[in-house]
Amino acid sequence: MSGTASPSHRPLALVTGASSGIGYELALLLAVNGFDLVATGRSEDTDKAAAELAAYGGEVKAVRADLAESDGVETVWRAVEETGRPLEAAVLNAGRSIGGAFLDTDLDDELSLIDLNVTSVVHLAKHVARHMAAHRRGRILITSSLSATLPTPYETVYGPSRAFTRMFALGLREELKEHGVSVTTLMPGATDSDFHARAGMNNTAFGPGMRKNSRKDVARQGFLAMMDGRAQVVGGDLATRRTALEHRFLPETLKAARHARLADPRR
Repeated sequence: MSGTASPSHRPLALVTGASSGIGYELALLLAVNGFDLVATGRSEDTDKAAAELAAYGGEVKAVRADLAESDGVETVWRAVEETGRPLEAAVLNAGRSIGGAFLDTDLDDELSLIDLNVTSVVHLAKHVARHMAAHRRGRILITSSLSATLPTPYETVYGPSRAFTRMFALGLREELKEHGVSVTTLMPGATDSDFHARAGMNNTAFGPGMRKNSRKDVARQGFLAMMDGRAQVVGGDLATRRTALEHRFLPETLKAARHARLADPRR
């Protein structure tokens, strides 16, 4: 663990997917606002991100783990327990997409996506929720997506995985109220990270030419909503929030067709 204060009197936060994108920006906001961190990621960028975050005066424990594997989730939770400190905030942010026609995509890759986007969230949330309920305080932020509000052809598995995440978070929120723990759902629209590039979608309308929301703005919206204990927040600009509102009323078939026009690499 790197940092200057020992023992630390700063509150402790966990952030998954903290090495880049929205997750890094959320970790940065927590660090700037006085939290020590357990920051996780799968790539070697995790250590670099942790060093950058520690420059803001707190302790940062970097954990490299693949959350698509059960052992990876347990590795992360052991790192939290080894601090010997109560966890005040948990940002369950790690996730990914896979672009392409379902007929062409790899089944094992999609099952791994489900393990990361769905199974790992439930697995880690079980530890986090029990820990926070025992201390009768804490805040949880779970990243979902605007894709949770519509069918997502050519990201056929991703959208449903985020729909699960959203409903899971909202249900857990209601359960944990009596234990003094809040749960907030962050639903970003298209964001200026490498998310779509990693999904293999640079040859679609979601590629480099698309106007996207600032990851800093999305993270700030999620952070403020978590600290305020709000149920959910759409991450993005006015147009993104307007789209989220439209999705409440549009037929699913219309939303599916509209998403297909954006995500189909053949168009």
